[in-house]
Amino acid sequence: MYLADSNDSTPTGPAPTVFEAIVRRLCVTATYNRMSVLLAPHVIFMKNDAVYVGAVTIEREGQSPREAKVGLFKLDGLVDLKLTDRAFFVDPVFDRRDERYAASALMMVDA
Repeated sequence: MYLADSNDSTPTGPAPTVFEAIVRRLCVTATYNRMSVLLAPHVIFMKNDAVYVGAVTIEREGQSPREAKVGLFKLDGLVDLKLTDRAFFVDPVFDRRDERYAASALMMVDA
């Protein structure tokens, strides 16, 4: 019998963070185009061999947006992505059948 390696094998990085945020319905913070954002990620998907996140922007530079919409963010562009404790509800503007991501979704929030 032997002792298991004590290294934590939990995946880290931006994609696992978004997966966890979607499953747990928690917002994430990041810097996108040099602006701080608070996002409610609803879907993560592939487009043109890159990973994208479809998310509702809760705050941009500390301000609420004028209207709710699902924005598409290239995962590589979300700098300093961090999970928060702030929960979110599935926004009615999110359409699971949207052709931009429905066929290539890796994960999306449950209805």
